[in-house]
Amino acid sequence: MLLEISGLTKAYGERAVLRGVDLQAGPGEIVGLLGPNGAGKTTLVSIVAGLRPADGGRVIVDGVDALAQPQRARSSLGLAPQDLGIYPVLSVRQNLAIFGELAGLSGAALRDRIDEVAAGLELTALLGQQAATLSGGQKRRLHTAMALVHRPRLLFLDEPTVGADVLTRARLLQVVRSLAADGCAVIYTSHYLTEIEELAATVAVLEGGRIVARGSLAAVVAEHGRSALRLVFDGPAPSLPGFELDGDVATLPTPDPAAAAARVLGRLDGSAIRLRGVDIIRPSLETAYLALTGHRTDDAGPTHDAEVTDALVA
Repeated sequence: MLLEISGLTKAYGERAVLRGVDLQAGPGEIVGLLGPNGAGKTTLVSIVAGLRPADGGRVIVDGVDALAQPQRARSSLGLAPQDLGIYPVLSVRQNLAIFGELAGLSGAALRDRIDEVAAGLELTALLGQQAATLSGGQKRRLHTAMALVHRPRLLFLDEPTVGADVLTRARLLQVVRSLAADGCAVIYTSHYLTEIEELAATVAVLEGGRIVARGSLAAVVAEHGRSALRLVFDGPAPSLPGFELDGDVATLPTPDPAAAAARVLGRLDGSAIRLRGVDIIRPSLETAYLALTGHRTDDAGPTHDAEVTDALVA
């Protein structure tokens, strides 16, 4: 295993954020680390990266105790946090060189590695350009390249496609697949569940400071995914037996939503004129996520964990 986390705990004052997290990732594995805002994802990543102390537990990165020897563990780890960490007054090449030098690269080895990473993320033509002049998508690719320049065995990508254009998003996903094919373990946090599906990632769902589901995409969907009939009305949804009401939406959890629709639609009476939509919901990563966390992924956009923000302010 390239990452082994066991019994990891962390609290900010009286508030427990991580409550005994266990998580592993092996060579060539892409792990989609999912969870609502404030679930502890950023705290978890920060501890593994040596940026924040843990209260208890164990973290092993590529055979190194990351809690006891964070500097040594960091040599095997790459981190691209959600917020861009580029130096705007420096060129693209200079930004990459700084991180390569910090990892011990120099001379021809550093130049070759910069060229290799730049080519992989389509930055070659931009190497001499000042980072401040890059587009949003170009900055996002540079930000990721800086985490890759030292060839990490374990890579954390925190919301890597936030604000990225379609082409940048596609390129970043391609790079992630290539890294996994080369044996890198990638921990990929995202609110965009379609990306987890496109990457064929295994899934770890963090909720309430614990991993509440872990396994292949198919296994998590099979165990936790739900099917339902959803009716959308013009105005408040009417009270219907067995349905869950939420504003203008009435949802009926059922193993056979099509049959339920055939039964229910003929019984709407006067409410039928206000019906605006009928959705047959099949088990998916989205429905599994909702069942596990009580949140939809569009309830809140990508952001920092609330507990991390509070700690930094304090």
